[in-house]
Amino acid sequence: MDYDVIEAQVTGHLTFRVRFADGLSGSVRLAPSHLHGVFSTLVDPAVFAQLCVTDGFVSWPGEIDLAPDAMHAAIRERGEWVLR
Repeated sequence: MDYDVIEAQVTGHLTFRVRFADGLSGSVRLAPSHLHGVFSTLVDPAVFAQLCVTDGFVSWPGEIDLAPDAMHAAIRERGEWVLR
């Protein structure tokens, strides 16, 4: 799909750049208020740095991933996706 993530790179703690199969690229930022539940482990910079792309999803160990379609839509509209 066009919104499959093909590349992601950490740019700072809780921030990364992403590129999609259709060529769209932008940034993603996780606000500290988003780091609860399954996302709570990402508060650790060493865990956040383990970001990778798996089957078109941005993911981390522990079966944590982000929805590429929502990410694509936000980046297409605003150039950035902020998870609050």
